[in-house]
Amino acid sequence: MPKPDRALVEKLVTEVVYRKMGLSGAQAAEAANPLVVNVSARHCHLTQEAVEILFGAGHKLTPMKWLYQEGQFAAKETVTLVGPRSRIISNLRILGPCRSLNQVELAFTDAIALGFKVPVRPSGKIEGTPGCMLMGPKGFFEMNEGVIRAAPHAHLSPADAAFYGVKGGDMMKLRVGGAIGVTFDRLLARVDDSFKLEVHIDTDEGNACGLGPDTPVELLR
Repeated sequence: MPKPDRALVEKLVTEVVYRKMGLSGAQAAEAANPLVVNVSARHCHLTQEAVEILFGAGHKLTPMKWLYQEGQFAAKETVTLVGPRSRIISNLRILGPCRSLNQVELAFTDAIALGFKVPVRPSGKIEGTPGCMLMGPKGFFEMNEGVIRAAPHAHLSPADAAFYGVKGGDMMKLRVGGAIGVTFDRLLARVDDSFKLEVHIDTDEGNACGLGPDTPVELLR
């Protein structure tokens, strides 16, 4: 008797699990998206006002590379960040499109090199954080706050959140295999209709766990 096709067996088992969870066929398909874990290098998000101060009146960000999340891109434009004691990071990439607030996201080692003491914060939670000066080809822009170390987080659609049994603001775990083997115990769940299933960690965290294209990863509640 021929062995059953493995892919077919997995598909049938998955469908049974989703039915027990009360997910529709469309929701099940969305929740079955493969897990993507990406390392997010230092970057900044800017308002249109800040972009025009730095690059000139009427300037619009130019997409250089489209990112995994729909509509998000790494812009061609970069700025120079001036930190405490005039220490700088040049070619700090801007991510678009423009947002309603200005935010710089650094890894821990970036912050140390600049002389910053930055808190770990969810994106957008910048109250009480350090500021900095940004320099562009047309001017300087002073941020009174907004320099953070971004909290490791997972982007989930509502169907993905239902699949994992979480809601926005919950903490999840990311298990990373490979030669080192690390588990991140405080991974913030962010849920939105526009999101595709993706985890973001920074360069320090990616290097610490030896994350590579073939490293096995598992997202857990």
